[in-house]
Amino acid sequence: MIKKEDLAQLKAFARQDGFFLSLIWIASFAFIVASPGSLMGNLLAFLTPFFVGWRLCKFRDYALDGVISMRRGLAYSFYTFVYASLVFALAQFIYFRYLDQGRFFGMLNESMNTIGPIYEKYGISTQEMKQTIDMMGSMSPIQWAFTFMMQNFVVGFFLSIPISAICARKANIIRNS
Repeated sequence: MIKKEDLAQLKAFARQDGFFLSLIWIASFAFIVASPGSLMGNLLAFLTPFFVGWRLCKFRDYALDGVISMRRGLAYSFYTFVYASLVFALAQFIYFRYLDQGRFFGMLNESMNTIGPIYEKYGISTQEMKQTIDMMGSMSPIQWAFTFMMQNFVVGFFLSIPISAICARKANIIRNS
C-alpha cells in the first residue's frame, strides 16, 4: 500500500512530467494544424510512450533508489497522462475558441475528400462519415477540448500498462552465504 507521503511525491513528479508531456502534445497539435502533410506532428505524438517511460525511469532512479513496482509505475504513468491531458485540453480550448476560426474543421473536410474514394472502393459508406464530420463541426470549443481530453485519458490508461510493466524494477535481494 502506498503511503500518503509516497503518493504526494508520485503526484508531484507526475505533475511536472505531465506538464512537459503537454508541451510535446501542444507542439504536435500545432504541427498537425499548421502543416497537415508534415510528419513532425505525428512523430511528436508517437514519442509519447517513450517520453513517459523515460520520465518514469528517471523518477524510479532519482526518487525511489531504482526500485518501483508495476502498480506504482502504473499510477505514475496514468497521473502523468491525466495532468498532461488537463493542460492540453486547456490549450486546445484556447486554440479552438480564439485561434481556429474553422481551420480544423476544414482540415477534417479535406481529409474526408482525400480518403473518401478509398473508403468507397472498399464498400464503406462515406455518407455516414460526412454526417459525423458535419456533427463534429457543430461542436463548441469546450466540447472539442473535452472530447480530446477523454480520448487522452483512455489512451493514457492503456499506454500506462506496458510502460509500467517495462519500467518496473524489483529490489535485488542479497543473500549471505
